[in-house]
Amino acid sequence: MSARDLIEGEAGVDEEENDESFDEENEGERPPINGANGDMQDSSEEEEDDDDEEAARAIREGFIVDEDEDEPEERERKRRKEKKRRREEREREQEDLDEEDLDLIGEANPAFERRLPSEPKFKRLKRGHKDDQAPIQALDPKDMFSDEDEVDEIREARPDGLGRFRPEPRGLPDEFDDFIEEDDLTDEEEKFRRQEEREIGRARVEGFRTGAVEASGLDGESLETWRDAFGDGEEYRWALDMDEELEEQEQAEQSLELKDVFEPSQLAEKLLTDDDNQIRWNDEPERFQLARKPYKHVVLTDEQFKEEALWISRMMPKKRLSEDLMEPFERAVGKVLEFFVTDEVEVPFVFQHRKDYLIHAAKIAASPDPNNPDAPEYVVSAEKLLNQDDLWNILEYDLKFRALVDKRNSLQKTYDSLAGISNVQDQVFEEMLPMAETIEELQDIQDYLYFQHSSHLKDLSLMNGDVNGTQRRPGSQKTIWERVRNGKVYGLVQAFGISADAIAQNYLREGRRQYTDDPSTLPDDMADSENFLDPPEFVTGAQVLKAAKNMFAEEIAMSPKMRKVMRRTYFQAGLVECFRTERGLRKIDEQHPYYAFKYLRNQQLSDIARQPDMYLKMLKAEEEGLIEVKVRLQRYDHFKQQLRGMMLSDNYSEIADAWNDARKEVLDLALNKLNVVMTKAVKEALKSRCEDEIAANCREEFSKKLDQAPFKPQGMMLGTIPRVLALSCGMGTSKQDAICWAWVEEDGRVLENGKFADLRFDDRAKGHFRELVQRRKPDVIGVSGFTVETKRLVMDIEKIIEDEDLRGAEFEDPDTGDEISKKLEVVIVNDEVARLYQTSDRANVDHPGFAPLTRYCVALAKYLQNPMKEYAALGRDIVSITFHPSQQLVPQEKILKQLETAMVDMVNLCGVDVNEAVGDTYTANLLPYVCGLGPRKATSVLKAINANGGTVSTRDELVGDMEQQKIPVVGPRVWNNCASFLFIEYDSSEPSSDYLDNTRVHPEDYELGRKMAADALELDEEDVKAEIDEAGAGAIVRKLIKDEAQEKVNDLILEEYAEQLERNFNQRKRATLETIRAELQQPYEELRRNFAMLSTDEVFTMLTGETRTSLTPGMIVPVSIKRVMNIERRLEAVLDCGIKGYIPEEEISDNLNSDVNLNHLFTLHTTVQAKLLSLSRTQMEATLSVREDALSKPYRAPTDRMRDEWDELQEERDKDSLQEKNKETGRTQRVIKHPLFRNFNSAQAEEYLGSQGRGDAVIRPSSKGLDHIAITWKVSDNVYQHLDVLELDKDNEFSVGKTLKIGGKYTYSDLDELIVNHVKAMARKVDEMTGHEKYQNGSRAETERWLTTYTEANPKRSVYAFCINPKYPGYFFLCFKAGQHAHLSNWPVKTIPHAFELKNNAYPDMRALCNGFKLMFSNMQSGRR
Repeated sequence: MSARDLIEGEAGVDEEENDESFDEENEGERPPINGANGDMQDSSEEEEDDDDEEAARAIREGFIVDEDEDEPEERERKRRKEKKRRREEREREQEDLDEEDLDLIGEANPAFERRLPSEPKFKRLKRGHKDDQAPIQALDPKDMFSDEDEVDEIREARPDGLGRFRPEPRGLPDEFDDFIEEDDLTDEEEKFRRQEEREIGRARVEGFRTGAVEASGLDGESLETWRDAFGDGEEYRWALDMDEELEEQEQAEQSLELKDVFEPSQLAEKLLTDDDNQIRWNDEPERFQLARKPYKHVVLTDEQFKEEALWISRMMPKKRLSEDLMEPFERAVGKVLEFFVTDEVEVPFVFQHRKDYLIHAAKIAASPDPNNPDAPEYVVSAEKLLNQDDLWNILEYDLKFRALVDKRNSLQKTYDSLAGISNVQDQVFEEMLPMAETIEELQDIQDYLYFQHSSHLKDLSLMNGDVNGTQRRPGSQKTIWERVRNGKVYGLVQAFGISADAIAQNYLREGRRQYTDDPSTLPDDMADSENFLDPPEFVTGAQVLKAAKNMFAEEIAMSPKMRKVMRRTYFQAGLVECFRTERGLRKIDEQHPYYAFKYLRNQQLSDIARQPDMYLKMLKAEEEGLIEVKVRLQRYDHFKQQLRGMMLSDNYSEIADAWNDARKEVLDLALNKLNVVMTKAVKEALKSRCEDEIAANCREEFSKKLDQAPFKPQGMMLGTIPRVLALSCGMGTSKQDAICWAWVEEDGRVLENGKFADLRFDDRAKGHFRELVQRRKPDVIGVSGFTVETKRLVMDIEKIIEDEDLRGAEFEDPDTGDEISKKLEVVIVNDEVARLYQTSDRANVDHPGFAPLTRYCVALAKYLQNPMKEYAALGRDIVSITFHPSQQLVPQEKILKQLETAMVDMVNLCGVDVNEAVGDTYTANLLPYVCGLGPRKATSVLKAINANGGTVSTRDELVGDMEQQKIPVVGPRVWNNCASFLFIEYDSSEPSSDYLDNTRVHPEDYELGRKMAADALELDEEDVKAEIDEAGAGAIVRKLIKDEAQEKVNDLILEEYAEQLERNFNQRKRATLETIRAELQQPYEELRRNFAMLSTDEVFTMLTGETRTSLTPGMIVPVSIKRVMNIERRLEAVLDCGIKGYIPEEEISDNLNSDVNLNHLFTLHTTVQAKLLSLSRTQMEATLSVREDALSKPYRAPTDRMRDEWDELQEERDKDSLQEKNKETGRTQRVIKHPLFRNFNSAQAEEYLGSQGRGDAVIRPSSKGLDHIAITWKVSDNVYQHLDVLELDKDNEFSVGKTLKIGGKYTYSDLDELIVNHVKAMARKVDEMTGHEKYQNGSRAETERWLTTYTEANPKRSVYAFCINPKYPGYFFLCFKAGQHAHLSNWPVKTIPHAFELKNNAYPDMRALCNGFKLMFSNMQSGRR
């Protein structure tokens, strides 16, 4: 094969079908197919051989006794297999004519031509039948990574894909051949045909047995004789049975499951794994199943359940409740737990239908009023104990308690095993385990157990094969502590006179104080005695004493009580401090975001908890090696002195002093160990708490965004969906670029879209806009965009509306009843969802022909119509929206979990029209958040409803209706959760329609609603019975609605209802009765707040990307000069964020003469540094200064710190140190007149480019001297390449060289040429690489895992892919795997201007690179052979 044959149109990994791959084992071997020439082999000689073999086998089986003889079943199986093979060969022999027969036919019929073998008419498509497939040809190495199209072309030139022809059953040519075209049959059709033939064959056998006997005319005796001689055919029944067995085996092979076709990752992504299906069909709320999955085996006893309620009451954030409400609060927590665990209902159900248990109502006697004898005797005082956030917290604490119980049970089980086998009794363990309230305390107990009883645990592990529970397995070798504990040295440890737990007990003042006893001998003398020397390890007294001290210190450090003391002390008096590292000294300058805590000292834990984002940034900086976060104890010396007082002896003598000195030394050793443990524990606990705090803040912010009803059209009631005209100029300007628009009806249909030209000066465009508004009559105009030009577009539209008096749709004036209209409202719409939607796959499916900006307008309109649906449609992409500036520092799953709870709350508050969800995907996106459901159950709900006909008439139908042949949509428990949150629109013309199915009332309370309706209508029992007998159970409510008598329910005294229910049925329903009354009057009333208009700050941030902290007066910012106005004597500039800036004459220079031409000082589009003097966030304009004295004063963010919270002395020392280093290196400040120049270091450049796009660059000073500059450009997210540019032919040391060289290889004449032909050229190559089908968006490890998974699924295939190399910016990995058992390999690919470089060879594009790789690899394989 030539090199040209390898070059193909599109290089890529082969598809999974129709491909063969390289097989080293089969290379060069061609197993014969039916003879050397492809002819069918003659089997007559084989049959004789087979008979001889069968006779020999019979002799062996009959006369040779073998110890390893096969079992009878195995022999029978082999015999049947052998007979089947011989039968198939005989059938082929009978069907096919041999060569001699064909030659005879040819002599008799000269016109006869032998047909070449061809493909059989019935092709087997099913995989797995190796007998029906030709042997796989070993591919040439050059074809190893070829696409399937290329392989197919090769195979088209080879009749069977192997260079040989398949034999075809031979026979006489038929004159009707090819007259009727036969279709290729599918696997199912082929299987049906074969089954039909078998049945026909079986029927023929049966017919032969009956018909032939009847036709013979033999009597019974003769027939019996005939059967004895010839048999009745039953001896061949085994052949038919074997055929049936083969048929069943074939069907079993064909019953493929999803996991046989798709990769596990694909199934997991689509929620189609076996675990997903189990969750889907279990009658339990989906969120409960997922959350409790790790603790399925944990079963709480009644005592533990009571303990849990008290534990959660203590652990929950302290609520401001009076002392007399604490007991009701604990009862409320216990009741909520009962709802969650026993009733298995979710948070929305409890909050909506068990609200009375979240409130404490107390009757207070009223003072008698002589003027009002009918006044009530008492008043009811209601106090809210738990809100909806508390319910989610209780649910989370329930999981934590289960984890606590699980670990505690595991430890108890281990201890019981120790006690049963080794007779271990440990008072400390038995006392501390029941008292442990946190996982950390249990971990302390576990560490203590493994320290104190490690040798017994080893014995236990040897007996059981493993340690019970989840604890780690002790080491097999004896530790130093075991050797000390089991030897003589431990006697010296006991001589210290007090135990570790006694020290802690004394400090905690638990029980009687434990006093320390002094031995009668000095420590050194005692250690030298024979009683404690323990050769060979401890042969001297010094060794013995050191070992004893270390052992005692370790016991103190491992004591659960002592750790409890330390943990409590650290959380009460701990201080957090930051110390910069050598790397952070230079990298964290005054403009760096980490500078806010570079010299931070003496921060109390309570202060840190109030600034969770700052603490997480501190940990991030520590991870980057820039600072070190330390935790220390406030007044540590005082604490240590207190501990010493709890362990030292009170005696006065030389011996007592010696022992006390030894005890002090032991305590110091122990505290050093405990400080390390506690520091880590405190930092981790603080981190978790800060993450939870930020995640909770995200939830709160998301709840605000969700809690807004659709934009309310003028004159309509809240909740009415508006008709919207949405416009945007995108990234352009309202004067120069087209303005896209979209018209969206209230039902979400996009009926029109288009573009406008300039709406400020173009009268024709204004006319088109006026005509559109007058024709469509929108309720509101929504506008948004990506730049500050959007603000100017809004002003242009408002001016047109004012000039043309454009008005919205007419509505009825509530005061006069006349039809009126008001001027159209123009609203700046929050576009955070629209930005994600415009380029999403969902947008491509919804509106395939629309431009991205038009899709953006559609999303703006739909946001105005229902913000909640837009957020729900994002799914997991919701984390792409910023709810907190530091949310990226929190694990994504933690953020998602909190955001999901907010969505669940709001979706269940609003309810979901179940019939609308069946036909509308936007509404269906809400189903996973319905109480009791989830993404898995939501899909099964839709499938089941469609199977039932596509509509739901009543809520009861959701659990199935056998009379109407309706299958269950959900189980009883899930139905109990979701029933009241799935509503069905009431249809008065439909007799089966129930009004209460369209309300928030749960079916369990329907009888209450009907009773209230009957009382409101003043119907007696007979009237009620008559109505129900005539029109069903819902007749009373139907009559209430028909008579429009809903207002009558306001006359009912619900307090008496509630008292009666609680007295007779022990049900607290006061709040539920209020809900029923409200729903009877207005079903599913809109309870969300009005549509929230964006504030000035929110609009400013949306259009500029700047916040009050990122852009504030006093900062020095780069600006680009846009206009030089000599007459007005001022400059007009623009900031990077698009804000216009004005530089008045007095802020240009200190000594600017009035006759100086400003054009001589400033050039258009030049970037200069300017100080921000003032900023109007409403007008988006700024006042700037370029005076030297203003620029000489750097911006310092305002701080509110105490005097001892900042190390100013260290800060000054570091500044002096940096100045000295700058003098030594010769690094000075440079200013280059170029729009991309920034006076940044590498870290600042990376931070600046973080929000920019790929290919964006920064020109900055270089640390290598004045004849170098550095260019940093963004290769990918978090990947930046720093280019060193050598300047030659410089006019002076501060000017830019006329010749610029990069790497000694690339030469450019100026910076613009370098940026375009080097940086941008490489960025285009990176775009080409990342856009290629072989590119993987992941790390090298992830890519190699993908390659491994792919080759495991396709063992004979070879595959390759590209991925980025973040360690070396500008480089990529070419990862490949030549088959399942081949090694993973990778080659580096370098991006260079206009090309890719692989092994010193340049390739102009990805196609050439892929082909070059294949050629290179094939040549290497050929060289090895």
